[in-house]
Order: sequence, then structure tokens, then C-alpha cells
Amino acid sequence: MIGVELDRFDITILRELQRDGSLSNQELAERIGLTAAPCSRRVKQLEDSGVIASRVIRVSERSVGLNLIALLHISMDKHIPERFETFEKEIGLIPEVMECYLITGHDADYQLKVAVADMDSYHDILLGKITRIKGVTGVKSAFIMRKVIDTTAVPLHYISNHR
Repeated sequence: MIGVELDRFDITILRELQRDGSLSNQELAERIGLTAAPCSRRVKQLEDSGVIASRVIRVSERSVGLNLIALLHISMDKHIPERFETFEKEIGLIPEVMECYLITGHDADYQLKVAVADMDSYHDILLGKITRIKGVTGVKSAFIMRKVIDTTAVPLHYISNHR
């Protein structure tokens, strides 16, 4: 159950903005069947409540020369809060790290998504930065050959009050 009550207009706003975040308020209002002012208020409420976390532009990695995308599984030596805090602080300083997850159910503690230009760049990031973070004891890498599904859209059909 979610902490914010969403009606059919809110859900439709979310669905439309996930499809196309560049919609103007007027275009969005027309698509969901509201006038501009109430549509704008609803979007603001969704932002203020944290349901809309952010609005961003997605850049194609390959179009800017980042041709190597890697998934890394990172193992840590100690499972103590200080070690995790240090790792998370240091990994956040590496701009090539696009995603970082603390995970369970695997032989690793973290999963990273890293975007770089080529294997030499990957080597520099891995050996020059990631493995130098205190507590990192192991790294297993997998390289993305092709994106099969690439979305940031959250599935909205789980919202129980309006399926």
C-alpha cells in the first residue's frame, strides 16, 4: 500500500509523464481531460509528495561515446555500517557510476552500472578507483551487449485503488 492517495487523474498524469516528460502542462491537461490550472496543481502535488521524484533528460550513452556499459558485482570485506558508508560515499564521487544498489541474495554486496568509452577507460575506473575503495575485496564484471528493455517507467497497475 502506498502512502499517497492517487485518483484516476493522478495515475493518468503519471502514465503520460512517464511516456513523455517533455509534455507542456497544456498538452498534459488535454491528454488527461483537465484544464491547465488543475492539471498544474496536481503535478505540483505529486512532486511535493515525492511521488514524482524528479524530471530528467535521458541521454543515449552511445551517442556521446560511452560504448561500454558494465554491470559490476562488488564484494566487501566487512558487513558493518561504517564500511558501507565509506563505500557509498566514495562510489558516489565516480561520475561513470550510473547506478549503485546494495543487494542481497547474491555473492556480492553491491551492483553497479558503469558507463565508459572503452575497455581502457573501464580498466582505469576499475583499478584506479573502484578497487581502491577501502573494504572492496572482489569485483565481478559483466558487459552489456544489447539493451532489451530500457525504461524508467514504474508499473502503475499495482495501485490498488484504481486498477
